[in-house]
Amino acid sequence: MTALSVLDLAVVREGASSADALADTTTVAQTADRLGFRRFWVAEHHNMATVASTTPSVLIAHLAARTERIRVGSGGVMLPNHAPLAIAEQFALLESLHPGRIDLGIGRAPGTDPLTASAFGRAPQQSVEQFPRDLIDVMGMLGDRRRDDGMWTRFRATPSLGSSPTIALLGSSGFSAQLAGMLGLPFAYAHHFDTGATDIATRLYFDHFEASPVLDEPYLIVGVGALAAETDDEAQRIGLPGRILRLGIRTNRRHPLVSPEAAEHHPDSDAARRMPTDQLVGSAERVADGLRALTTRTSASELMLTAATYDVTDRIHSLELIDAAMR
Repeated sequence: MTALSVLDLAVVREGASSADALADTTTVAQTADRLGFRRFWVAEHHNMATVASTTPSVLIAHLAARTERIRVGSGGVMLPNHAPLAIAEQFALLESLHPGRIDLGIGRAPGTDPLTASAFGRAPQQSVEQFPRDLIDVMGMLGDRRRDDGMWTRFRATPSLGSSPTIALLGSSGFSAQLAGMLGLPFAYAHHFDTGATDIATRLYFDHFEASPVLDEPYLIVGVGALAAETDDEAQRIGLPGRILRLGIRTNRRHPLVSPEAAEHHPDSDAARRMPTDQLVGSAERVADGLRALTTRTSASELMLTAATYDVTDRIHSLELIDAAMR
C-alpha cells in the first residue's frame, strides 16, 4: 500500500475563530496518527484571515506533543521569508524535542503577497533568487553538508543534534523538481494546486535525481485534494465549500469556509462547480481508484491528502474511509 499522509492548512470556517481552526487541525492530526498515516504537515501562510497556520514551527511543536507516532512537519516553510540560521535553529530544537519525528519541508514561494513578504525585512525577489544557496545552508547547519564554504563552517544549529530532521523540497514547478533531484532530496509536488504540470514536474525530478547522503533512490510525495463520503452526492455536498474557497483564492475574493447549506446559495457556487480541478471527491471507492491511478501515473512513494470541510467530523470520516478503501 502506498504510504498516506495529510496536509492541513488550519482553514478558518465561517462563524468560528482561528483557535477553533487550530483545535480542528489538532483533532485531524490525532486521527492521522491513530490510522497509522506516515506524516502530518502544516503550511505557512500570512495575512490571510481564512488560514490560521502562520508559523509552522510553533504549530509543529504543539502537534508533535499531542500525537504519539506520526511524523510532523512543514509543508512548507517558505524559506525566502526567513534567515537560514533561524529556520535551522527552530527545527534543530523541534528535532531535539521529538527525535526521529520532525520533517522540514521547504518551499521557494513567499506564501503571501509581495507587500506582506516585504514586511519580513527580506527583499522578496532577491530572497527567491538566492533560494538554492539558502537551502544548502539550512541543510548544512542541520548536518547535511554539501559545500566547503557554506554557513555551516561558522554556525551549527543548536541545540546540538543527535538526529536530523528529514528535509524535503516542495514545489509546483519544474525548477523545484530539478533542484530536488540534483540535491538528492525527497520532493513533494503540489498536484492539488491544479496547475496541470504534474507529469512534467515529476518526470523532471526522476530524470535529474542523483543519489545523495540522505537518499539512494528518488522519493516522490504527491499532494492531492481528496475527500470521501458514503456516496458521491454526499461528498460533493460537503466538498462544495472547499471548492468555493479555492475559487476565492484563485480570484482573490477570499471568504471564510462556509457551511454546505450556505454553499448551495453562495453567489460563487455555480462558478466553483464549473472550475476545472484534479481534486478527487466522491465515494471511498471512487477516491481510492483515483489515488491508485495517480500513484501509477506519477510513481509516487507517498500520497499527501488535503481537503477542507466545514465540519471536522466530515474530514475525519473522509480519512477513515480512504484509509479503509486503500487497504
